[in-house]
Amino acid sequence: MTMNCVVLDDYQDAASASADWSPLAGRAEVRVLRAHIDDREALVAALAEQEIVVAMRERTAFDADLLRRLPKLRLLVTTGMRNASIDVAAANEAGVTVCGTAGSSSSTGELTFALILGLARHLTAESNGLRAGGPWQLTLGRDLSGATLGLLGLGRIGSQVARIGAAFGMDVVAWSQNLTGQRAAEAGARLAESKQDLLRQAEFVSVHLVLSDRTRGLLGEEELRAMRPDAYLINTSRAPIVDRDALVRALTEGWIAGAGLDVFESEPLPADDPLRTLPNVLATPHLGYVTERNYRTFYGEVVEDIVAFLDGAPVRVLPS
Repeated sequence: MTMNCVVLDDYQDAASASADWSPLAGRAEVRVLRAHIDDREALVAALAEQEIVVAMRERTAFDADLLRRLPKLRLLVTTGMRNASIDVAAANEAGVTVCGTAGSSSSTGELTFALILGLARHLTAESNGLRAGGPWQLTLGRDLSGATLGLLGLGRIGSQVARIGAAFGMDVVAWSQNLTGQRAAEAGARLAESKQDLLRQAEFVSVHLVLSDRTRGLLGEEELRAMRPDAYLINTSRAPIVDRDALVRALTEGWIAGAGLDVFESEPLPADDPLRTLPNVLATPHLGYVTERNYRTFYGEVVEDIVAFLDGAPVRVLPS
């Protein structure tokens, strides 16, 4: 029997070209949806006949209610081996197997520094001014060499960003709730005495924490006001770690110099969201993992996951 399979949120129409889907010929009928479906009822209708669904990272959430409304669903594949937007326990209870794929975190660290460099050298304003035929040179850039880079979180991505910062000659300081001085030193960073201590001294503050109950809202009004007025905040991790309303006020009222953002609480970001238009925001549409190599890994292993499931021996099954 041929199963129905749908690939969600393929914004760039990249799924087909990023992998060889021929092993599914005659076994699964694959359909690709490029547009994000935000409306719950429309999503249920689109997935009602699908036995296999492929989710790109956390673009579409699969909570217990949605899973209950998809009785035909048997396999849910997510790119990456962790997806906070999928209720894996509820999926398993509904008889749905959830599998993942490998992926590289280096691309997110690279984008982090693209944002840091873009902010430090005012690349958006300078590039736009040049294209518009405006004045030749508008701003004074900031030197990274000798500047303090504060890292909230020093895991895989945070450690990579620490190494890049050190290569630029930056003074790297780090903090997280369980970080030790020895672990910080191993990554080439100094351990801050506290979160507030890091915020007070860093000229660039970059977030590299996993979203959890204890990190949600970790940076609110108090923390943003503790930052230097000439400091930049960079978030390529998860948007809810920073209180959105406090951040908009900080950017509007000048508590901080600006922000580089790749993650947002609502994605795609609504057209009228002020984060799209504030002049001191350099924003990208969640591009941290969006690279050719990552997509080849993602979709190549998606095909492997589906074949293994159809063969009765699922691989890369996510624990509940």
